[in-house]
Order: sequence, then structure tokens, then C-alpha cells
Amino acid sequence: MNTQPDMPPSTSPSPSGAERPDGASVRLGALVPLTRPGWAEAGRHLLAGLDLAVREVNDTGGIDGRPLELLVRDTAADPERAAAAVDELAGLGVAAVAGEYHSVVARAAAARADALGVPFLCSSAVLDALTEEPTERVARLAPAQSHGWRLYADFLLGAGRHRIAVATQPSAYWASGTRILRDRLAPFGGSVVELDANALTPEALCDALVGHGATALLLLVGHPEPAVPIVRAVRKDRRLADVLIGAPAGQPEFAEWAEALGGDGAGIPFLRYLPEHLGPLGERVGRELRERLGGAPSFVAFEGWDTVTVLAAILRSHGTDRATVAASWPHVAVEGTRGTIRFSRAPGIGVRQWIWAPVQVADRDPAEPGRFRTLRTG
Repeated sequence: MNTQPDMPPSTSPSPSGAERPDGASVRLGALVPLTRPGWAEAGRHLLAGLDLAVREVNDTGGIDGRPLELLVRDTAADPERAAAAVDELAGLGVAAVAGEYHSVVARAAAARADALGVPFLCSSAVLDALTEEPTERVARLAPAQSHGWRLYADFLLGAGRHRIAVATQPSAYWASGTRILRDRLAPFGGSVVELDANALTPEALCDALVGHGATALLLLVGHPEPAVPIVRAVRKDRRLADVLIGAPAGQPEFAEWAEALGGDGAGIPFLRYLPEHLGPLGERVGRELRERLGGAPSFVAFEGWDTVTVLAAILRSHGTDRATVAASWPHVAVEGTRGTIRFSRAPGIGVRQWIWAPVQVADRDPAEPGRFRTLRTG
């Protein structure tokens, strides 16, 4: 893995991107949040998956005998920084750009990659409108937000939770999620009230939950602040003992959540993009990821592995010319850790999309917070 931006003076990218006659490595750019305010733990898992897959590609001959090289750039959850990184990576001759976790950041990266003619395979971001207009240069592994969050709304209805409060902060991602939930719940008599987590203290938010008669509180906020203080306040408030806390964006998946909240962080349903049971490939990759991470890999780590594996298959079969890579999305059929990956068009989605990665609603078992329970699949 190469995290440095420098390039030997004697080597320059060809107009097509990564084809160089000197037999140099085939370069992939990787966008990953590795520092705050980015969700660094998610970034660490994503990078572990990306890097493991690159090593496995190189152990099996690389790309037609040329090593695959990963050029990693830290986005720190900053859209402008991500767009600048795409500019830099394009100049370094990458065949494609991959990765990113935060939806708003991925949107900026996708726009810049599309403008530069660089293929971008988005690993983890779910915002439906990943691009302003339909494009052939961008594809995505993660399911669209509307798909996963509708399943989450169905879970709430099935659990008898109709009066939903969302603690939210300004963000296109949170606003989109709130709209999806409201649209899905309304035909069944459900309602969604928005509580401004920036304006309300955790204690004032608890008072608002009582006043609205909410039966569930969803955390559409940053982690660890203000998510962790809100959970602690709700758990302490006896008036809210029957209120379900939920985190559809997946915060409880990660070890930092359990370390910060202990037992208070259990029993909080979230979305994760895994099958109920992994197949042999997923089990094997999971063991390798666990060894690298020193703990259980999240779905984000599997997304990283799948991303590089798809791109390597394209580069081996179709070559490293950027235009050819982008034209190859419809022809992909690659066995990933969570199923066979194919890209097609979904209504309302402007990029080539895997329809769909498996989706679960899961939580940490209150009796054993280190163990996950699957509550619903889709």
C-alpha cells in the first residue's frame, strides 16, 4: 500500500490513465476517512478490506503480471478534500478511484471523477442521488439509502413503533433519511417528528420525546458526539423506559460504540449490509480481516474487499484504459464476499448499482453486547 502522492519524475501517466509501457504498477486510487471529523473507525475497516484484496490480487499474478498499487488518500469527511484528492489521483495515472464511506463526500468525489473521465466505484456511501445526472463512469456496491431505510421503516412498523422521533443534524444524508422514513410510515399511520440535536441538550431532547409521546427515537447524528450523550440520557430517563432507540446509519456495528456505551449501547437496531450467513468465501475473507483488524470485521471491511476484487476482475478482463473500465460495469459478474456482484440501472439511481447487497436490521444482544442479533432481513 502506498500512501504517498509522489511519483518518479521519469514516469508519467498516459492519456488513458494507467497504461504505461514500462511495466509499472497498475494504480488504483482509494478515498478513505482516516481522521476526524471523518468516521475513522469505519475508514480503518474500509481500508483493511481494500488493502487485503490488493495483496491477494498481487499474490495471484497482479494485473497481467503488473502489480496492483493502492494510492490512499484521507478524506476526513471533507467533500472539498475528496474532490482535490480525485484531481491528484487522476494526475497520478490511476485506472480508477474506489472507496469512501460518507455519502456527501462520495457525492463530491463522484462528481469530480465523472468530470475528469475517471471511473469511480463507490464502496459504502448510500445516498440515492450520488450524482446530479446519470453517468456511466460511476458504480456503487452499497445499496441505495431508499432501499435500506425502507426496510428499517418496515422493521419499526413490525415492532409496533408508529410515533417516531428523529434526533437530527443538518446534512443532506440525514434529511434524505428522514424523508424516506416519513414516506414509508405515513400510509400505515406512522409519523416522524424532527428534533434538532444541535439546539437541544440531551436532557431537553428527553423532555421533547415525552411531550411528543414518541415510541422510538432514531439517532440521525454524528458519532460519538452527540450520539453517545443522547443514548446515555435516554437510558437514564425512567419516563422513556419503553422507547426504542435506533441508529439506522449503523453506528452500533463498530467497537467504538460498545466501548463508549457498554450495555447502554445494546438493543439499538441498525442497518448492516451482510447476509445472515456468509458463504465459504465470506468466511475466509472474514478470518483474514479479523486478523488484520484485531476484532470482528464490519460490513464496511467486506465492502472494501469486494470493491477491489470487482475492479481487479475488470482490469484483468478488459484492460486498464479508463473509458474501457467505465464501459465494463454492465458486464461485471464477480463473486464477492456477500454474493454475486452485478451492476445495472435502478429507477431513480443515476449510477450503475449492485441491486442489491444483502441488508439486515440487527442489534447488539443486551444479554451479550459482543454478539449481534439479526432482527429483519431484506
